[in-house]
Amino acid sequence: MDFSFMLNDHHQMEFLLLQFLRVSWIAATLPIIIASIPIPKLNCFRRLLLGFARRGKIMHSSSQKFTVPQRFFLHFYVGASIWTTFLLVTTWLYAYRMVPLVAEPLSYSTITSYLTGGSTIRTGSAKFHQRYVAWQAVFILLLMEAQVLRRLYETIYVFNYSPSARMHILGYLTGWFFYIAAPLSLCGDCALDVFDFLANLATEFIVKGKNQMPVPELDFWLILNPLTKLGWKHWISAAVFFWGWIHQYRCHKILGSLRDSRQADEYVIPRGDWFEIVSSPHYLSEMVIYASFVVATGGSNLTIWLLFVFVVTNLAFAAVETHRWYRRKFEDYPSSRFAVIPFIL
Repeated sequence: MDFSFMLNDHHQMEFLLLQFLRVSWIAATLPIIIASIPIPKLNCFRRLLLGFARRGKIMHSSSQKFTVPQRFFLHFYVGASIWTTFLLVTTWLYAYRMVPLVAEPLSYSTITSYLTGGSTIRTGSAKFHQRYVAWQAVFILLLMEAQVLRRLYETIYVFNYSPSARMHILGYLTGWFFYIAAPLSLCGDCALDVFDFLANLATEFIVKGKNQMPVPELDFWLILNPLTKLGWKHWISAAVFFWGWIHQYRCHKILGSLRDSRQADEYVIPRGDWFEIVSSPHYLSEMVIYASFVVATGGSNLTIWLLFVFVVTNLAFAAVETHRWYRRKFEDYPSSRFAVIPFIL
């Protein structure tokens, strides 16, 4: 058997997966960037894209064709929770069984190497890089899991979507694409290794049968210990993540309370938390959350960078339209508020 051929084939498949994800994020981002350019000739394209992006209060009552209820957001988060949990559990199992990242006590070569995330890193070691990437993916997927589970909770218990609230079917399909591609992008560098590992387990189960399969022995400390050895940038990313995570929850609670207290077609100016500085603080906090994933990789992962750029571009585009709607709707709307990014946009 030609193992070198199999290895090259595996690397090629991994390359194709990453290229597909990257091209997808670029293809999703470019139309938004083009539509945002203030050129009169692009106004028609911009209106077309806004028609796909509008939902809820900013969707015109005459634009109900090809729409679905906004409460279908629940579908995204149910699917995202299942998919992210699957990727997290399988990547964690793969990392635990195949690429353990465990250092001997006091084996750090220098304090500097520990602080920079390299407590057991050996420069140029492909084997260690494989381990490091796998455990880093576990760490980031843990954060993503916290995000999608909270969004699922909010969709069920916090938001009370109006029966008349709609979104375009293309926006609905884009949401499905996002919550499939985003978690996969977070573990894209080791996803094929994980899927190969699962395929081998399934093959072993079929060949040996249930009774002949070895009983797995899980060491709780060895499951968690590698996550503590990733380095300072991961703990900074966790702090950034939960900063955005907490503020997004607070802002969603504010929006949810407005929906509970208002009449069916009555809108009021939201106040409190980051609403005092921007019109769409829930979008700003989402940007902060995805920025934390870039921080976790030290800015070295192109796929996650492109994911982050899409999130910022997409949410900024929607936030500007929401900001304009607020200013048209309310004569006393606070003039000091920005659309989504303080002092910038």
